[in-house]
Amino acid sequence: MVTNLLKEQELQCGVIVRTAAEGTAVDAIAADLRYTLTLWAVVKERCALANVKTLVHEDLSLPMRVLRDLVTADVEKILVDSEADFEAMKEFSNTFLPAALPMLEHYQRRRPIFDLHGIEDEIHKSLARKIDLKSGGYVIFDQTEAMTTVDVNTGGYVGHRNLEETIYRTNLEAAVAIARQLRLRNLGGIIILDFIDMEEQAHRDNVLQVLEKSLSRDHARHQIMPVSPLGLVEMTRKRTRESLQHILGEECPGCNGSGFVMTAETVCFEIFREIIRQSRQFEVEEVLVLAHQDVIELLLDEQARSLAELEEQTGKSIRLQTESLYLQDQFDVVLM
Repeated sequence: MVTNLLKEQELQCGVIVRTAAEGTAVDAIAADLRYTLTLWAVVKERCALANVKTLVHEDLSLPMRVLRDLVTADVEKILVDSEADFEAMKEFSNTFLPAALPMLEHYQRRRPIFDLHGIEDEIHKSLARKIDLKSGGYVIFDQTEAMTTVDVNTGGYVGHRNLEETIYRTNLEAAVAIARQLRLRNLGGIIILDFIDMEEQAHRDNVLQVLEKSLSRDHARHQIMPVSPLGLVEMTRKRTRESLQHILGEECPGCNGSGFVMTAETVCFEIFREIIRQSRQFEVEEVLVLAHQDVIELLLDEQARSLAELEEQTGKSIRLQTESLYLQDQFDVVLM
């Protein structure tokens, strides 16, 4: 196929097909080769006309990379709400991707294009830890440095005749949702899928088949292993770039990425210990506690008796003050 295409272009050159092309359709490889040959022809033409130190080629902008990498035969329309990008994409398509030219449409309505197609909602869903399924079940995504774990739960889904059937239907729906979320979140590396345990082998096989079929549209290479003795599905997905979470988010300054902060009750006990520690080291008459509103309210309510006992024990007057800028687990004990 590659040889025939080179003959059609009347070019004598070699072609390196990388391992990433394994399993790729012949038409996709041919389209990629045509694009590369056209690009090289354009570069040679620019070189012939350019002066020294003239830029003849640079990496494509995001809209052009979308056209090059993501437009496939099943794409019906490409809406562009920027006139400048629309004209640039038309010019790019006319030169390199003629098949994409009829798909381009300049969106000029007043309603924001992201609102019209629910893109904002999809972005928020793809950043959320929990994804709800239509049946009432849900899927939990936990992304760590070593791997990504995905846990499937039935939730309130009890719509079928027996438990095994309920589990089976939930896992089938989850398999489709997981494949989509892996693409949207661009999760790579080792991925562990914890489907709900199924007793029947046929059900386990069908869930794996649905997962594999749903992942067939994924551009990134992946490999799925059979169900392990612990009932887990291990898979790998090629890491092509940063995940959506790392691109759009940053580490939480409150919990430092752990996902947890200490409860208000725990902070109260820390404050008590700090007051005792300070009162034994320094001779003062009054102690001022600065803390989050929830902590102060707990000290004035459920922990009021303990606070009064602490005042009697230390012989110090304890005054409380709310600090609106403090996180729940932040506090200061000031000696007055």
